[in-house]
Amino acid sequence: MRLPSGPPPIIRIANGTFYRQQPGSVSALTSQAHVHAHPNPPYFKNLSFELPARSKTAHNWCIVGPSLSGKTTFLQVLRGQHLAFPPTSRAFPYLSTEEVPSHLRTPARAVQYVGFDSQGSGSGLGPAAPTYLAARYESRREITDFSLRDFLLGNTQLNPSKLPDDKGVDEKLFQRVVADLRLESLLDLPVTFLSNGQGRRARIARALLTSPEVLLLDEPFMGLDPPTVSGLSPLLQSLAEKANPRLVLSARPQDPLPDWITHLVYLRTDAQVAAMGTKETVLEGLRKYVRGVRNGKLAEDESLPVHALSEMGRTLTKDGVTGEGMAEDFSIGVPARGGATDSETKSLGEPLVEMAGCRVQYGGKVVLGNWTEERDGETVSGLHWTVRRGERWGVFGPNGSGKTTIVSLLCSDHPQTYCLPIRLFGRSRLPEPGSGERPLTFWDVQSRVGHSSPEIHQHMPRNLTIRQVLESAWADTFRSKPKLDAAATEQVKATLRWFEQELNPAVFHKQARPTLSDGSADGSVGWANDYMFGELSFSAQRVLLFLRAIIKHPDVVVLDEAFGGMDDAVRDKCMLFLTYGEEKMYSLGPKQGNGSLTGATIVDSPASRSGSVKVTGLSDQQALICISHVKEEVPDCVREWLCLPEANTGLPARFGRLDGPLRNSSKRWAEIWGVGQGASAPPV
Repeated sequence: MRLPSGPPPIIRIANGTFYRQQPGSVSALTSQAHVHAHPNPPYFKNLSFELPARSKTAHNWCIVGPSLSGKTTFLQVLRGQHLAFPPTSRAFPYLSTEEVPSHLRTPARAVQYVGFDSQGSGSGLGPAAPTYLAARYESRREITDFSLRDFLLGNTQLNPSKLPDDKGVDEKLFQRVVADLRLESLLDLPVTFLSNGQGRRARIARALLTSPEVLLLDEPFMGLDPPTVSGLSPLLQSLAEKANPRLVLSARPQDPLPDWITHLVYLRTDAQVAAMGTKETVLEGLRKYVRGVRNGKLAEDESLPVHALSEMGRTLTKDGVTGEGMAEDFSIGVPARGGATDSETKSLGEPLVEMAGCRVQYGGKVVLGNWTEERDGETVSGLHWTVRRGERWGVFGPNGSGKTTIVSLLCSDHPQTYCLPIRLFGRSRLPEPGSGERPLTFWDVQSRVGHSSPEIHQHMPRNLTIRQVLESAWADTFRSKPKLDAAATEQVKATLRWFEQELNPAVFHKQARPTLSDGSADGSVGWANDYMFGELSFSAQRVLLFLRAIIKHPDVVVLDEAFGGMDDAVRDKCMLFLTYGEEKMYSLGPKQGNGSLTGATIVDSPASRSGSVKVTGLSDQQALICISHVKEEVPDCVREWLCLPEANTGLPARFGRLDGPLRNSSKRWAEIWGVGQGASAPPV
């Protein structure tokens, strides 16, 4: 007698290979007589994967891989995107059963994706994003400026309609999701008022409230403060345990894996699967590979770099991060990332940013500076903060504590800059009687501040070419004509050459160099005219925006979560460029006979030895302000720090000075977050 089998899997892929476009077709950008074919490589050749509808053992998957390995593409494949060959290799059999409500019987509804690349499905808050950066701070509201409550409940249409079996959002689930993601105090705010981290939490909450069969979360912990990560992981675990919904996450190799993850897919840098199976099996296989390379028994596969695995396997628990990953299997330590300039060894310049009691509020809600404190024997209120030339600052604090508001004030995007006690570059935004100077204009500020942030990422036009994005550092707006001289043009070319491996899709897909489209004699960067910003991977977009912020050597460089989405190798290359520009590069040092990495040191670059450096690193005349929730994403040169309190606690901002780099010191990280002083401790 044949026993009845369980339900079919939700997602079934059997020996499938995937393409973004029809193989053999030509997708081209036409510029005069030039036609440039875009890469259309096969992804995940002969992939077999199943996500069960129900099983006796948990199947909580995480897709892991370094930058450009195809993590987002893998999640998109699970959702039904991209072309499958053969076409029958991908199916969603469970969605055709009677167990699934009728409104969830298509992959587009049953499988929800939440990404944070400011584009694509699931990335936006409400019908449309503000058309310019300052819009979120203005008092005028549009009819489509829905509240967070409306957004979570799905009330974001002017003429809503519902399917007959659409029962809406479960009230108990709503209350729990809102509480666990710490959104209660934000429910009546317009979604455009939310900070970057708050917006991430809101998008995750909205996806959970739609009760999908499968929820795909693309790097869900990126950009969230440690206390929020500690609350989000148990919430996701409870949902995963109930298989309501089934969860599939993605992560970088250096990201700690939630302890409830049971299965892993590890991707190679050529967008193919290196290993798949239970977490223990995959991690042990990767450890054997690392040991084999280290011991000379295996040759290192260039598409499976050993250095990317150094932190792989750390665990995120309710008590924080445990384990050291595979670091113990390495013969090398963490590579240096550039000199740590020490402001005590040199005289600091004049103040560039002066905030003397800033307090920002909307109606009765204070979002920054809601505290009083004693300073020099006086009781003062609001944020008092001065940034001088040569200083390297880190700004920290929970999501919603006011970090993004600070950036908007010093970039002059915030309208309240005109009425608050703020001086930028020694001048006020309003006329000062008797000074004889004209007030500082918005364009004056923009020309002297380099800024990379999730907000810039959201508003950058997707149809600008790579070169146009970089050159917009010299323009008044994203689309206006840049004011480039010969030196600036050389800086652009040098920077593009330096980061071609990270920015040029043709190099990544190992295609031959495309025919030049700019007609120039020096054709080494013609590819930058042929690819648009929107065609790049999330990591490459972040690299390009980081370079845009620093290339012009502005007086103030603001890096707000600038390194999120990069793997450790790309991040460290950016860190080195921030410090030295073209002058220094990594040398992997002597290699063992098997080609394994045995060291990573900083050496003079060929450009430095030949005296042809066009782009230098941070100078003593510049100030750096870095905002991050991850200590490894804070440049080693940062010494001064400011930690904002959680909103509306009444606690004052805290200041301090580091005695060394943050990334290799959990003690310094805990000091910033005020462990033992009543603040929530970060996972360390």
